[in-house]
Parts: sequence; C-alpha cells; structure tokens
Amino acid sequence: MNRAINRLLSLLLAMPALAASTPAPAPLAGDPVAGASTFRTCASCHQVGPSARGVFGPHLNGVIGRRAGSTPDYAYSPAMKKSGIVWNERTLAAFLRDPDEVVPGTKMRFWGIGNERQIANLLAYLRQYR
Repeated sequence: MNRAINRLLSLLLAMPALAASTPAPAPLAGDPVAGASTFRTCASCHQVGPSARGVFGPHLNGVIGRRAGSTPDYAYSPAMKKSGIVWNERTLAAFLRDPDEVVPGTKMRFWGIGNERQIANLLAYLRQYR
C-alpha cells in the first residue's frame, strides 16, 4: 500500500514539471485568402502591399517581427511606443483578441476578434507582406 501511495505522490509532484515542458500547441495554419476577407475590416485604417502607407493607422507591411510603435508613418500612442512589444504571431493574436488588454492606452479603436480561425487567417494574410 505504501508503495502505491509513494508512486501516486511521485506522479502528482512531477505533473507541474511535465506541464511546463509540454510545448504550447501550434497556432492554426490559417488561410490567407480568408484572411484577406477578414482584413477588409482592418483596411479602413491600415494598408498592406507595395504602396502601403499609414492612413488612420500604421501600414502593416512587415508587422511580424517589427517593434510596436516603430514605423515613421504613424503617430503612435505613448502606450504603444513604450510597450516594448515585438510583434510575433502570439503577440499579434493576443492584440487582435483584445487590444486594450495587451496595450492599455492604445489608440486602436477596435473591440477585438473572438474567433480563433479568423485570427489565424488574418495572420496568414499578413505573413504575405513581409
């Protein structure tokens, strides 16, 4: 009986280490064509492509890998400039879900995307504009 209890305790004590070593699930692959459709909502303020420039928001060419608040084409909020974020798929997905949660004080007036598939599609679309 003691042996079974010791084994159970060993397993329970090892669980946090196992959870910490388990890799995070891979993001959804996303469909860039569907992402283009989702981007229509963004296009009222943002642009992508060869002639992209900031309109009401910064252009999003090369956003993945870029430091937040760093393009010269837009007057970013102090909060965005000071955020220290480098946009990657994880940080962008979080920002797209809830911009005010990720960067309190952002100028982005958008309530977020709650659909993970739409976020994955939008990220796949933006990856095309490196």
